Amino acid sequence: MDHDEGGCRVARIAKNVFEVEDIALAQVEVVTDPDRTVDMHRQMIVGQDIMVARVLMKQGCIVPEHSHHNEQVTYILEGALKFWIDGKEIVVNAGEVLTIPPHMPHKAEALVETVDLDVFTPPRADWLNRTDKYLRSAK
Repeated sequence: MDHDEGGCRVARIAKNVFEVEDIALAQVEVVTDPDRTVDMHRQMIVGQDIMVARVLMKQGCIVPEHSHHNEQVTYILEGALKFWIDGKEIVVNAGEVLTIPPHMPHKAEALVETVDLDVFTPPRADWLNRTDKYLRSAK
């Protein structure tokens, strides 16, 4: 069942839609904040107009508030993320999908150890050229 959360769309997806093990991951990067406020691993596949990232987050991992010109789709494979978007708190659980429009400020916290699949269009240049300072500096 789909429902709308303040411009972001949340949908439940059948668990057999994606098999992450079947994806050949072209680039692997580990991001660890020196202050341990961010503890995540990212694996990315980058096309001309799209990026797919498998993101592994430890419980309590916080992605500080940020925004980007990229449209984002987040599919929770395992675990749960709490998002703060447009003045609302949205919990997205395993099997659910959240869409985030371009330029929408958002923040996330892993409520438990979480694996998600993030899709961005266009690709996140800041992730590729490592200028994603909101993930790389202590808050």
